[in-house]
Amino acid sequence: QVQLVESGGGLVQAGGSLRLSCTASGSIFSIFAMGWYRQAPGKQRDVAASITTGGITNYADSVKGRFTISMDNAKNTVVLQMNSLKPEDTAVYFCAAYDVVTIRGANPDDYWGQGTQVTVVS
Repeated sequence: QVQLVESGGGLVQAGGSLRLSCTASGSIFSIFAMGWYRQAPGKQRDVAASITTGGITNYADSVKGRFTISMDNAKNTVVLQMNSLKPEDTAVYFCAAYDVVTIRGANPDDYWGQGTQVTVVS
């Protein structure tokens, strides 16, 4: 079984910064990539940023230049540094781990965290 635990959400003023962290634990053999999705009230869940274990990153256009994603492969931890936050960044942020292979050798699967609230006030 694989668990993703997120931390770092909160309330911040526009222009401020927050740092989200997520660690995957359990019987993990390998992870292909990790990422952060976000879902605002009444909207669909969209990817904010992702990173492969090889270091290839991908960002939504709306966060480019403001958010930075990084990953510690040895610790199965992904960090999202969010700077210059805007009210429109307000959402629940979900951590995801893609194509996770467990020690038991099951087919790769994706896992999700419970989500952490980020609120940006003007």
